[in-house]
Amino acid sequence: MAVKVAEVVDGEFRETAWTLYSAAFAELNALAVQRHLMYRHEFDGVMDDPRVSKYLYVDDDGTIRGLSTYTNDLDAVPLISPPYFERRWPQHYAERRIWYCGFVATQADARAATAFGELVTAMYHTAAAQGALIALDFCTRTDEVRRMSRVVRLMLHRLSGDVHAQRIDEQQYWLYEFPAIAGSTARDRGVSAC
Repeated sequence: MAVKVAEVVDGEFRETAWTLYSAAFAELNALAVQRHLMYRHEFDGVMDDPRVSKYLYVDDDGTIRGLSTYTNDLDAVPLISPPYFERRWPQHYAERRIWYCGFVATQADARAATAFGELVTAMYHTAAAQGALIALDFCTRTDEVRRMSRVVRLMLHRLSGDVHAQRIDEQQYWLYEFPAIAGSTARDRGVSAC
């Protein structure tokens, strides 16, 4: 098994990659507020985008067991703000030494931990060779259940001998609920509609 890096993933590999990716993230659609599963056309766009490296963990018979996306072109990552990174780390930003990991997906089998570890290791080596920073995101549930921030930090510490991790942002989602007031409407309470 080996990690291969591709600029574009197409044909049969793309179909296999989509199946693996969608299986890995579909559950989060019901568990996290923000959508974590790209629509197929979005996924195809990423697979076609040469600015985003696709890291494929492929076994000896050519089956994709893991897939991750990685780029130092922050304009290629939807929903992040490149100016944020430019303001916080101007030199790294100017030198394109900030890498963003869009996702890591592995098959849900006995080889998942190996595939995840090999993909993280390959991405680490890319960034480490440049003295770069690595950014990524995951939802609260993934961190609480899988302890992802701790797992990644420990893996990177094992690889580098020294790693400093910091939470750089957090978004909260709030819901405000209004229990029904028995037999009362806004008009009954003297509230007029605009």
